[in-house]
Amino acid sequence: MNSPREPIFSLPGAMTAMVALLVGVHAVRSLLPANIDLQAIWMFGFIPARYDTTVFSGQFPGGFGANVWTFVTYGLLHADLSHIGFNILWFLPFGSAVARRFGPWRFFTFMAVTAAAGAAAHLLTHEGEVAPMIGASAAVSGAMAAAIRFAFARGSFLSFRRRDSDADVAAHVPALPLWRSLRNPRVLGFLAVWFGVNIIFGMGSIAIGSGAQSIAWQAHIGGFVAGLLLFSLFDPVAQVDDDAATAPTMDVSDRG
Repeated sequence: MNSPREPIFSLPGAMTAMVALLVGVHAVRSLLPANIDLQAIWMFGFIPARYDTTVFSGQFPGGFGANVWTFVTYGLLHADLSHIGFNILWFLPFGSAVARRFGPWRFFTFMAVTAAAGAAAHLLTHEGEVAPMIGASAAVSGAMAAAIRFAFARGSFLSFRRRDSDADVAAHVPALPLWRSLRNPRVLGFLAVWFGVNIIFGMGSIAIGSGAQSIAWQAHIGGFVAGLLLFSLFDPVAQVDDDAATAPTMDVSDRG
């Protein structure tokens, strides 16, 4: 009797829900009249000028509530299909591994925290800017940072042809302590490429408005740094400080 074939790639439930949320929000917005969609962007996008109360107090929709929720909700909005598609493409391998490891509630909370960190970094570097920032890239960057804390310890979760059981094992290996991660040559190589790509080209967060930056790369870096530093607060798997755990078996040369 033949065993059932494994799917090429299977998403954990939390990751499926996240992708469905991003796609669903974009689909609903595509049905809205242009003026209402623009109001939604002003209501839920992240606008640094909201916090310049001496000049812009009360001029943006949403009031005090929007001052709080837009630190997260901007990550649910995307400019077009290529924008959302690019973010999801990066999100799938890294977000899936983190979702398997953290479980749904830790995963969604972690995504919100890294999105907020990205918004904070954007606010610090774009004080008083009126153009709304949108895009999930800061949270995606946070997931990438979290993933490298355990990706290089043993095995690989970046293969699209793994059995679900293998993927679960790879996502639950003990993580490297942060200090040891930052001494691992493969982690350092990944960091160098990631920061270089972001600073030069960016990864997709978009600021809307004439004269605004097209790539909010500071938000990516904010999300990434938060993911790297805060990973241990969310990680349910006990860490080990053992040289055997640092033996890398993964080749990531195709994901530069």
